[in-house]
Parts: sequence; structure tokens; C-alpha cells
Amino acid sequence: MSQQFRVSQPAPGPSPVPEGGEPKGDQPHPVLPQQISSRMTLLLAAACGLIVANIYYAQPLAGPIGASLGLSSEATGLIVTLTQIGYGLGLLFIVPLGDLVENRALVLTLVGLSALALLGAALSSHATPFFAAALVIGLSSVAVQVLVPYAAHMAPEAMRGRVVGNVMSGLLLGIMFARPVSSFITQLSSWHVVFFLSAGVMVVLALVLHRALPRRAPATRLSYGSLLLSMGELIISTPVLRRRALYQAGLFAAFSLFWTTAPLLLAGPAFNMSQGGIALFALAGVAGAVAAPFAGRAADRGWSTAGSALAMLIAAVAFLVSRIGAEGSMLSLGCLVAAAILVDCGVSANLAFGQRTIFMLGAEYRSRLNGLFLAIFFMGGAVGSAVGGWAFAKGGWDLTSWVGFALPLLALAYFATEFLSSRRSAR
Repeated sequence: MSQQFRVSQPAPGPSPVPEGGEPKGDQPHPVLPQQISSRMTLLLAAACGLIVANIYYAQPLAGPIGASLGLSSEATGLIVTLTQIGYGLGLLFIVPLGDLVENRALVLTLVGLSALALLGAALSSHATPFFAAALVIGLSSVAVQVLVPYAAHMAPEAMRGRVVGNVMSGLLLGIMFARPVSSFITQLSSWHVVFFLSAGVMVVLALVLHRALPRRAPATRLSYGSLLLSMGELIISTPVLRRRALYQAGLFAAFSLFWTTAPLLLAGPAFNMSQGGIALFALAGVAGAVAAPFAGRAADRGWSTAGSALAMLIAAVAFLVSRIGAEGSMLSLGCLVAAAILVDCGVSANLAFGQRTIFMLGAEYRSRLNGLFLAIFFMGGAVGSAVGGWAFAKGGWDLTSWVGFALPLLALAYFATEFLSSRRSAR
């Protein structure tokens, strides 16, 4: 039988955090009585990974899907773009509902909608129904961003970073495994099977979550319209949110640039790798997800500032490593694998630091903070993909790697202004 927990009555509005300051916890909000178990943490991590994978299955399959649906090369890009648009809309308009409606019911509704959309995609033989399904797949996949703050609500403050880091590692594994898994399944059967299988997984997951998740009824009494309007106030009044979102936007732009262009490099004349070989290369990035739980533990010890700086440096160094060796050589391939691991480590670590920080700002608007945080850095990822495609077309990997190197350094330069500001205020 599922349990229920309720958060404390919120203050009338968000409490701004000083520029450059670290949040001090949910101080007028008492810690929830629940102690999240290892089993529940594992379930939430697995759920996040399985749900978020739905966004990424189609990325390496755009060619086969486009050919099957009779799409032009220009229209084929909509296969991925519409899913991303749906996800972005969900971050802004659905994720904030986690502060308003019962969380388990919201998650189950979204997972059920995802199953229907995936089934629709699997059954599609024409472009219009597939595009509609792709949009809804992205929209419903924001269930993961309801589950992450849900986990933070259940965790005591002393271990919140560790719990969030563990759940985020599941999410990152889902992102990184999705591409090679869909490529391998399509090689063995067809792209339709990928969506059929994922629809079945969502049905099973909904049944498991219905049985296992406790109910959480938020205490917020705002209307939906007021809830959305309050997000603008949160952006204005919460400098920590703005900073953390922009740091992660720089890193996620580098991440998206790398994973948009590295397959193009590997498929090109220098390496001439098959779809299966590129899928194996993508598996190397999975190792980077191990950084999230370690970063979460470091954040619980108060090391978020130093850890974020290190994460940005690691992501920048990854692009320097990718330039070692002549293109097409074994040394170059090995360095590209190392770069994939390093860039994913930097991004996943900084994500854990960022989410742990914003989740300490206040329980009653945690879902809105998470939606804003994700929406901002997700836009950074879209910019990184677009810039990466342009850079690769104009100057190959040489230009692309320098652009990728610059993106984390821009985030680090902005991060340095926080450090200098805190030093001045301490005088």
C-alpha cells in the first residue's frame, strides 16, 4: 500500500538568494520525515533512465525512419527536432505542476501518455502521425523532471546531494545507452521494433511505480496561471538559479556539440566506421555517468564550488585530448574515446552539483526551479548542436574541437565572476 507525505505550508513567495552565495538549506521548511531507501533510489534512477531514453532513441535512426516515411532530407531533421520541442514545452508547462498536483498521479499520467505516443510512433507509416507522436514523446518524457525533485523531497538534507546524484546517474545512463541500443535493435530488426519495445517497457514501469511510489501532495495553493507567472519571479529573484543554469548551459552545449559531430567524424573517410561501430563508440560515454553520484557526495560535503570549476576544466580538456593523433589512426580513436568519457564526466558532475544547489532553495517551488534550470541549459544544448553542425561543415573536427573547447571555458569565466564577487563581499 502506498504511503503519503505532504510538504510544509510554503511562504507566500520565493526567497531570493544573494548573488554568489550558497543556499543554506530549507530553513524555514522542516526536513520531511521520510528516509529514502536504497531500493527506492535505485527504482527512481532506473525509471528516469528508461523514460529519458525515449527522447534519444530516434537520434541515430533519423536516416532509416526518414527513408521509411518518405521524408526529404530537410524534413528528416524534424524527427529529432519535434521531440526536443515537446520536451522543452513540457519543462516549462508540465514540470511546474509538480509543485501543485499530487506527484505520483502526475508521473503515472505522463508515463501512460508516453506509452501511447511510443505505440503511435511504432505503428506510423506516414509522416504526420509520426511527427505528432514524436512531439508527445518529448512532452511526456518530462516525467523524469518530476521524479528528480520528488527524490529530493524524500531525502534528508544531509544526504540530498547523494540521492540526487544517484538518481541523475540513472538518467544519464538512459541518455547514453539509448543511442547504441536503438542502433543495435534496428540492425537486427527495424526501427518500429525500438518503439514497440519501449512502449511495453513504459507499461510495465507504470505498474511498478503505481505500486511502489508514495503519494506526495504539495501544499501550494496557487492556481496554474499564478504558478507559471511565479516562474518569472523566480528567475529574477534567484541569482543562484540563473548562475547554475548558465554554467550547465555552457557544458551541455559542449556535450551536444561533441555527440552531434563525433559520429559524423567517425562515419567520414578518416575512420569510415559503420553504424554498429559508432554505436560501440557511444557506449564509451556511459562511463562518464559514474561522476554524478561522486559529485553528489562531494556536494553534501560542501565542495560544490571547487567541484564545479573542476567539472568545467575537465570538459574543456576533453576537446584538447580529442585532437591528439592523426585522424583515422588508432591513437586518434583512443583519444576520442577518452574525450567522450571526459566530456560526459564533466557534464554529469556539474549537473549533480547544480541540481543539489537549487534543490536546497526551498521545497515548495522545487519543481518550478528544476523546470527553469532544465529549460535554460537545454537551450544551451540546442545551441551546441547547431553550432557543432556548422563548425564541422566549415572546418571539420579541427574547428569543431576548438569551439567545443571554448564553451566550457566561457562557463568557467562566468563562474569566476561569482568567486570574485564573493571575495569582494567578504572584505
